[in-house]
Amino acid sequence: MGRPLRIEYPGAVYHVTSRGNERREIFLDNDDRLTFLEILKDYHDRFDILIHAYVLMDNHYHLVLETPKGNLLKVMHGINSRYTGYFNRKYSRAGHLFQGRYKALLVEKNSYLVELSRYIHLNPVRAKVIEKPERYRWSSYRGYVGRGKENEWVEYAWVLSQFGKGKHRSQRKYREYNEKEMGGRQGRPFDKLWGQVVLGGEGFREKIKGMLKGRPMSQEIVERKRLGETIKPEEIIRTVARAFEVDGEAIKRKGKRGNTARVVAIFIVQRYSGLSNKEIGNIFGGIHYSAVSKTSARLQERMERDRKLSRVVREIMSNVKT
Repeated sequence: MGRPLRIEYPGAVYHVTSRGNERREIFLDNDDRLTFLEILKDYHDRFDILIHAYVLMDNHYHLVLETPKGNLLKVMHGINSRYTGYFNRKYSRAGHLFQGRYKALLVEKNSYLVELSRYIHLNPVRAKVIEKPERYRWSSYRGYVGRGKENEWVEYAWVLSQFGKGKHRSQRKYREYNEKEMGGRQGRPFDKLWGQVVLGGEGFREKIKGMLKGRPMSQEIVERKRLGETIKPEEIIRTVARAFEVDGEAIKRKGKRGNTARVVAIFIVQRYSGLSNKEIGNIFGGIHYSAVSKTSARLQERMERDRKLSRVVREIMSNVKT
C-alpha cells in the first residue's frame, strides 16, 4: 500500500503511533526506554514541538504531538531514525526496526485532545500490563496526576486546563476522568475518524479540505482519491463483488470467518467512503466500530505477507469509481 497521507501546517496536532517490524519488541530494557525519552526531549528542544502525551509499550509507542512550525515529517523521521541507529548498534543488528512508516492522525485539538490523552494513558491497562495507569512508569500519566516527577518537556498545561483552575484540583479531576473510563467499557476516540487520517468534526474536516485545495496532486493524495473526495460504499461493494464473483448482499451480511470479499470491502470502504467506523459497521451487518478497525488492520498485515492478495486489492481499488 502507499504511504499514509501527510498533512502539515503550523499548530497541527497529531496522534502518532509506530510499531516494531513484524510486531517485534522495540524496547528490550529500561535503558532503551530512557534513551527513547531522551530523544523525544532533544527533538522537543530542537524543533519546538509540544508533546502532550506519550506511552511506551514493548512493541510500539503512542505520542500526541503539536507542531507550531508544521514540521511533523522532519521530526518523526529524525526520532525513528535516531532510535533505530541506537538500537541496531546496541544489539548488533541491521535493517528496519519499525514496521514501515509511522502512522499519524490529524486531530482536532479542542474536541479530541483530552479524550485522546485518556486513550493513550490507559493503553497499559487495556493490555493488562498493570491495573492502574499511575503504576506504569513509561507514560506521561503520572506527571498528569501528581503521582510522579513531571517531565519538563511534556505539555501538561493544556489538557489539565480543561478540568478547571488550580493545579491540584485539575490533576484530581483528570485522574477521576480516567478512572471513570476504567470502571466500564473502555472506548476508542476514533469513531469519527475520517478518511483514515483526520479525527475531528465536520467543521474541522471542511477546514482541512480547504487547506488542500490548490496544492500539487501528490502521489499520497492520488492514493486516497484525494482527501476531499469520497466514494459511495455501494459502489465499492459492487466493485468488490464483481472481482470476487459473489453477491453484494452476502458481503454485507455477518457470517462465518474467511469471507475475504467482505474483509476487502470493509478495508476499502474505510479508506475511501469518508464514513465513520460506526457508520461502516452499520453497513456491514451492525458490527462494532472497533471490529471495523481490527478487520482493516488484519487485512493490511495479510497484504504485507501475501503479494498476490495485495495485487488483487490494488486492482480493485483502481477500478473503484468516484
